[in-house]
Amino acid sequence: MSGNGGNPINIDFQVDKKNLYREETITDLKIASIQKLTPVHPDGSDDPTRETFFVGSTQLGTPHGPVPIQARLEADTLEQAMDAFPQAMETETKKVVEQFKKMQADEKKPSDSRIIMPGMQ
Repeated sequence: MSGNGGNPINIDFQVDKKNLYREETITDLKIASIQKLTPVHPDGSDDPTRETFFVGSTQLGTPHGPVPIQARLEADTLEQAMDAFPQAMETETKKVVEQFKKMQADEKKPSDSRIIMPGMQ
């Protein structure tokens, strides 16, 4: 891509060396995917001064294709993350459904743009 006068677009590709995490993915090969994010130092060693956290994700099948669902899991261990997964996915699914309903309602609202015919007001 090029921007001004053929120069590349200015994007900061610098790695934030103070915010590094090692990702481990655990899955049941059915519905659940859980990422364990362990903080690390730039040399790759664990950073015990920061919190390890878990993120759950899954996909919902819809007539328009898969919809990804993702949520942070309130857990300190993998077992706690697995136990928290169902409720977190249910909560996020409800949020996504509400967003879709709102989008559909917004699409059904009459548009403010009107065609005004000469002589009619």
